[in-house]
Amino acid sequence: MILSKYIHLLSVLIWVGGMFFAYVVLRPAIVEVLEPMQRLRLWDSVFRRFFNWVWPAIGTLLISGTYMIYLYGGMAHVGPHVHIMLAMGVVMIAIYGHVFFGLYRKLSRLVGIQNWKEAGETLGKIRKLVAVNLTLGLLTMGVAVIGMVWG
Repeated sequence: MILSKYIHLLSVLIWVGGMFFAYVVLRPAIVEVLEPMQRLRLWDSVFRRFFNWVWPAIGTLLISGTYMIYLYGGMAHVGPHVHIMLAMGVVMIAIYGHVFFGLYRKLSRLVGIQNWKEAGETLGKIRKLVAVNLTLGLLTMGVAVIGMVWG
């Protein structure tokens, strides 16, 4: 069980921590020093690398979470906080899927053809959804902690 929790938390750290870094640290820093065209190229490159880490993190979260639920005897035997975490995680994965399959692919294509105006608009949509997912991720972590204390 300890190993499953560690792997689960490591995956959360990669996904939510990566969003926190990108949104709170990287984004404001590059706005200060790079021109819009350079920012778009950088974000395309950053997202490509970040998504290569997030896909395995999501898979690991699903596997380790399901395994821990199994160890507790199934969904009927876990606290409400686990149900809430699972629901929030599913919403986060759906948002991430939309960002990756829809918006990021579009952004990458637009950067490739140097359509900076539309690429900037697409990046703005991604930024808003990352803010939503970051908020959900932080709230989910709070639910986990509260559930461990009260559950």
